Amino acid sequence: MARRGDRIGTLTAEPEAPVRLCEQPGCAAAGDYRAPRDRKTLNEYRWFCLEHVRAYNRAWDYYKGMSAGEIEANLRSDSGWQRPTWPLGRLGGANPFDTEALRDPLGVLGATPLHAQRRARQPRPDEPPAELRAALDVLGLGWPIDSLALRTRYKELAKRYHPDANGGDRQAEERLKDINRAYSLVRRKLPGKAMPAPASAG
Repeated sequence: MARRGDRIGTLTAEPEAPVRLCEQPGCAAAGDYRAPRDRKTLNEYRWFCLEHVRAYNRAWDYYKGMSAGEIEANLRSDSGWQRPTWPLGRLGGANPFDTEALRDPLGVLGATPLHAQRRARQPRPDEPPAELRAALDVLGLGWPIDSLALRTRYKELAKRYHPDANGGDRQAEERLKDINRAYSLVRRKLPGKAMPAPASAG
């Protein structure tokens, strides 16, 4: 065991790492720049010199060999970072916000001029309730509305955007889903007789 003050052996320099050569055939330059090997292994790289990595990147086509449907599915997946997404709260949602979460027994939150203005303001008869505005926009309807007008408009839109009438078009199917949600929300809020449920998009 070395004692204090003993001289340890002379330090030697670390050996230099071997130079990585450019992977372009016939190029003897250093491969200092990396590029993805292919779209399935984006974390595995090829190494090039600056000139050849620029050429490689110019020729790179991530979607090469994919069909139009595969490209669209890939873009949709990328928009949510490859994670599932849902239209949370869209057109009223299934789980309305619980006002008890902001209960204010001391009246601190409600004692502002803004809240006083909102309480004093009376809605106009031709003004739809706030929770129905987006749904009425989707249906292209004004307010007030009766059940007959709602049902007639819904049938017209369902017929226009049903996938069977549009050759299975995905955009038409998504549009019909929004129309179904809007119709369900509005018909629940209208007083009167029970109305038919929305049609299936399938």
